[in-house]
Amino acid sequence: MKIVVVDYGMGNLRSVAKAIEKVAPQASVVISSDAAVIESADRVVVPGQGAMHDCMREFLARGLRDAVHRAAQTKPFLGVCVGMQMLFDHSEEGDTPGLGFIPGRVRRFADGMIGQDGSRLKVPHMGWNEVHACIEHPLWQGIAPDARFYFVHSYYCQPDHAQAAAAVTEYGSRFTSAVAQANIFSVQFHPEKSAEAGLRLLSNFVGWKI
Repeated sequence: MKIVVVDYGMGNLRSVAKAIEKVAPQASVVISSDAAVIESADRVVVPGQGAMHDCMREFLARGLRDAVHRAAQTKPFLGVCVGMQMLFDHSEEGDTPGLGFIPGRVRRFADGMIGQDGSRLKVPHMGWNEVHACIEHPLWQGIAPDARFYFVHSYYCQPDHAQAAAAVTEYGSRFTSAVAQANIFSVQFHPEKSAEAGLRLLSNFVGWKI
C-alpha cells in the first residue's frame, strides 16, 4: 500500500508521515508534491498548518489541484487542520477561495467568547478538547464518542449541509470538527498530536475500504 502525504511547502508533513508509519509499518508512506506520485497512491493525506491564503497560494503554485481533486473523488482521502479548511468553498481568513470540494465556508471564532464555566475563551483555540461523533463511520471505530483530540486553530469549517458533519466540538459554541463526504474524511484537530485516539483514527484510515 502506498500512502502519499501531499507536500505543498506548508504544514506538519513529517509528523503526520511518522504517525502513519507508526500505525502502518507495512505501508510505503511518501511525502511528495509530484502529481504523478499522488495519482499512483492508494490513499492520500493533505495536512496543513499556517495561514489559509499562504497554503492555497503554495498549493496552486505547485499545480496540485487536479491530482488532489481526482484523489478526493476516487480513493480514501484525509484532510487535516488547514488541509480540511482548504476543501471548502471560501475562507474568511484573507478572503481566500478554497478548492470547493465540500460546499461551505470557513469562519473565524468570535472574539470575547465565554466558556461554559464563565471564563473568557482565547483565540486561537489551542489544546485538548472533546470531539463528539455525529455519525457512524469507519474512522470512528474503537474511538469513544467524546474522545479528546488536540486542536490549534482560529478558524472553523461550516458545511452547507448539516449531514456532512462527522463530529462537533464545543468552544464558545458548537462547531464542526470533522466532515465526511463519500471517500473524503477531514478533521480540524491534529490526529498526529492526539495520542492514542489520534493514532487509532489514522489506523482506521489506513484500513478504510470505500
